[in-house]
Amino acid sequence: MFPTPIERTGLPVRTLYRVALPVALVVWLLPLIAVALTSVRGPADIVAGNYWGWPTQWQTVANYTEVFTQTPVLRYIGNSFLVTVPTVIGAVGLACLAGFALGVYRFKANLLVFFIFVGGNFVPFQILMVPVRDLSLQLGLYDSITGLVLFHIAFQTGFCTFFMRNFIRELPMELVEAARLEGATEWQIFRRVVLPLVRPALAALAVLVFTFVWNDYFWATVLIQGEHAMPVTGGLKALNGAWVSQWHLVSAGSIVAALPPVLLFFVLQKQFVAGLTMGATKG
Repeated sequence: MFPTPIERTGLPVRTLYRVALPVALVVWLLPLIAVALTSVRGPADIVAGNYWGWPTQWQTVANYTEVFTQTPVLRYIGNSFLVTVPTVIGAVGLACLAGFALGVYRFKANLLVFFIFVGGNFVPFQILMVPVRDLSLQLGLYDSITGLVLFHIAFQTGFCTFFMRNFIRELPMELVEAARLEGATEWQIFRRVVLPLVRPALAALAVLVFTFVWNDYFWATVLIQGEHAMPVTGGLKALNGAWVSQWHLVSAGSIVAALPPVLLFFVLQKQFVAGLTMGATKG
């Protein structure tokens, strides 16, 4: 039923694995390598079509300095934090409450409500572009950080609830029953019993949602127009000049924009792995 571990396969399969894995890794990293090299090239290389070769002129300090001093990338990064952090807090907080209700309580509409949360994840978000934009205009939320945060929370809560509900259902319900016998209220059970037990899952979910929202380009360009609220993913396209393509600045800005989720992952790496593997084994 499960794939055979590589250590137990024959010599030809192990040899093919050792050869194919580095090749696949290099192919996967090629776009990232190209962006990294372009971020330290001079404009002359790009004009000459030297996209993949070794840079003839290194401008590592100059390019990154120009990104911070000559472009509004810091404002874009600040806007991304203003969008992403409240979204993570709102989506994860709502998902914890909904997941607790769906995972602990047994009521007739439990599965129906759960399927509604899950079903929303199967709707292609591109088809919602026009109605969401019209709704944001009617509510006065268009071209604002508040509107983008609210819509991100609405779209992320379904997946987060699915994630948290499954983790909470794996907890020993005897702990909940024991807390009730001790006279604890439902809020105390949620806050003092359930939340400490699902802390690794919360860290994993926070990293996932942070990455999803930080890297979002679609809604950033659909719901935001002005630089005052534009996240960094949408703002990178503005780093190109009106008449000249400044791909070295776009590449440098892309590297800078990719750092926050990468750093967050490394900071919460242990909790992230523990959250994803929580409940994978018993005993």
